[in-house]
Amino acid sequence: MKINGNEIRPGNVIQHKGTLWVAVKAQAVKPGKGPAYAQVELKNAIDGTKLNERFRASETVERVRLEQKDYQFLFADGDMLTFMDTDTYDQIQFPRDFLEERAAFLQDGMTVSVESHEGRAIGVSLPDQVTLQVVEADPVVKGQTAASSYKPAKLENGVRIMVPPFVEAGEKVVVDTNELTYVRRAD
Repeated sequence: MKINGNEIRPGNVIQHKGTLWVAVKAQAVKPGKGPAYAQVELKNAIDGTKLNERFRASETVERVRLEQKDYQFLFADGDMLTFMDTDTYDQIQFPRDFLEERAAFLQDGMTVSVESHEGRAIGVSLPDQVTLQVVEADPVVKGQTAASSYKPAKLENGVRIMVPPFVEAGEKVVVDTNELTYVRRAD
């Protein structure tokens, strides 16, 4: 399916320069002079190399449709992550760096979507949001509350994110797994 260059979003898989690329980051840029374009960070779906490209709105790229199948995360064994097909109970393994920093957000029993192209797995999509406990939160500096300021906090999975000043250690928060950012307090 052809899409315009400015319609590329993170997670999209495109055919570019004769191979498959996964859009990792996409940013719309409107320079003061000249036409707008999308600055896209691409990751090669086959060998993992990265590439930064500019796509103008007038350019078209081929978006590749992938087969998606639900898998359940079972466990991590060293640098390998094991998932189970929820229909056939077949198990597959991926290296931890296949998911990059998102691997830290995997939780036991979590359902993920494994994307494959021509029978080869090329991507794993986590749920958009997960709930985690804050284990460390810096104290609020007096006088910082006038402006909307954020403070660093460490989550139970070891990931550091920025949270609002009212979030304290021990609270559960909802985190966006795509942007790796605080969303809200958990209910």
